[in-house]
Amino acid sequence: MSNRVALVTGGAQGIGQGIAQTLGEQQYRVAIADLNLEAAQATAKSITEAGGTALAVQADITDTASVQAAVKTVTEELGPVEIVVNNAGWDDFMKFVDTDEDFWNRILDINFKGALRVVQAVVPGMIERGFGRVINIGSDAGRVGSSLEAVYSGAKGGIIAFTKTLAREVATKGVTANTVCPGPTDTPALRKFADNSGQDADKVLAGMVRGVPMKRLAKPSDVAAAVAFFASDAAEYVTGQTLSVSGGLTMA
Repeated sequence: MSNRVALVTGGAQGIGQGIAQTLGEQQYRVAIADLNLEAAQATAKSITEAGGTALAVQADITDTASVQAAVKTVTEELGPVEIVVNNAGWDDFMKFVDTDEDFWNRILDINFKGALRVVQAVVPGMIERGFGRVINIGSDAGRVGSSLEAVYSGAKGGIIAFTKTLAREVATKGVTANTVCPGPTDTPALRKFADNSGQDADKVLAGMVRGVPMKRLAKPSDVAAAVAFFASDAAEYVTGQTLSVSGGLTMA
């Protein structure tokens, strides 16, 4: 149990929502930062109705001023950010040869530079206070590659490397940094991809399940459990690590 302040980007839906709700259940004071303020408010309401403390704040992680304003609001309303979960992300599925620089820039701006902006906004305060947990949501695509996700895979590989280097730089400051890499996870985004694939959606999802040794997709709560461990005091001697939550799909 904790009373620390946790900021979750992209926390309104999907994996981010699962993370926010799990941290709320464990009595973290949760700030849900999302472009979709209405959805963030709904998730915050679900946490408070369950007895937790939550704040919804609108944030665009592609805009430094927006990130800084969101962190300022969270600090004023809940207190300094002690745990940050960089979950916000975006992807589209296509062959690399069909992509263009606008696509590359959008992928990198959201999935890589977005985390950099958030980390730069909160980590100096963590260092000053002598405590902090940085948990970046990567992807198994960044560990082993994933067809039709070349640029996204590169961005998530960058997140993994960035997190390890950050961990080294802040290791003596009471701050840890770790990466959680989800495998295929049952979220609205995944189901939208299946629906838009041009194939039978159920067959697309069944194909994903067949590749997982545990024979099911991850639930957001599965990913959230790993995040909660890295956020906890029990993980104070764990830093620079990359943990796949994939039902055995990735074992490297």
